[in-house]
Amino acid sequence: MKISVIVPTYRRPLDLARCLEALAKQIRVADEVIVTVRDTDAETRSFLEVFICDLSNLKKIIVRKAGVVAAMNSALDIVDGDIIAFTDDDAAPHDDWLKKIEAHFLADNTIGGVGGRDYIYRNNQLWEGRKKQVGRLLWFGKMIGNHHLGVGEPREVDILKGVNMSFRRKAILNHRFDSRMLGSGAQVHFEVEFCLKLKKAGWKLIYDPYVAVDHYFSQRFDEDQRDQFNELAFFNEVHNETLALMDYLSSLRRLVFFGWSIIIGHRRGFGLLQVLRFLLKEKQLAIKKWKVTIQGRWKGWKAWNIEKNIEAE
Repeated sequence: MKISVIVPTYRRPLDLARCLEALAKQIRVADEVIVTVRDTDAETRSFLEVFICDLSNLKKIIVRKAGVVAAMNSALDIVDGDIIAFTDDDAAPHDDWLKKIEAHFLADNTIGGVGGRDYIYRNNQLWEGRKKQVGRLLWFGKMIGNHHLGVGEPREVDILKGVNMSFRRKAILNHRFDSRMLGSGAQVHFEVEFCLKLKKAGWKLIYDPYVAVDHYFSQRFDEDQRDQFNELAFFNEVHNETLALMDYLSSLRRLVFFGWSIIIGHRRGFGLLQVLRFLLKEKQLAIKKWKVTIQGRWKGWKAWNIEKNIEAE
């Protein structure tokens, strides 16, 4: 099997260098590595002109549209592998990453995707923790991530994480990441829609904690600064989550999801109980998050409904 690796990057040349050096040290060497670079990112383009490592199969493509979705879709248009793996520029795959990925695909033809743990480092400190439940979508629509804390044996999951995921070419066929996802950079939850589409088609997604990358949280050059509240980023995340779930959930489960999200919700999408939970600590910010959540849910549902009506015509 031929393996391709896609690395979207934006304004983080030092992180990209670490990532490419890790890919050059793979026990099972990639057949091609594709780096996507924004046309406005002169720093990274200049870096790649002089960067030297043991990757003779390194390819660079220029992307003229903002966001990780456009970057990865541009790479998918030219990719050549039977297995297509993705990682971030601020990650460094362990040296057996591709070897373990390939072993899963060779062992079971019904596997459409494979991912694993990303060991998160903040200020050079490892984010400690152990979780058994990883990458699950509960029946009422709540998503459980924990990909960075997963332990145990390889198991089937519902969702893989963008920093450490791979797919069988036959499974994704002409599928592309959803261009309706909002955001000018990270476009949070872009992988959710893609993974659930494969699940709906009957493919298995496997999470193996030993398929690992080190993930060094680096600065994002967009509205989403991870732990800092930004109204636009919060809205985009809720919109993308809602849109990603609509195609996958049944009509009944959609109704249950909206009821749960409005009454209860979660930290990244406030329902009424979350407002009450954080009101003393966050005061007006908690109310603002709830209002933004309602707007994001509505816009996400509207975007899905418009697409559904277009397909029906």
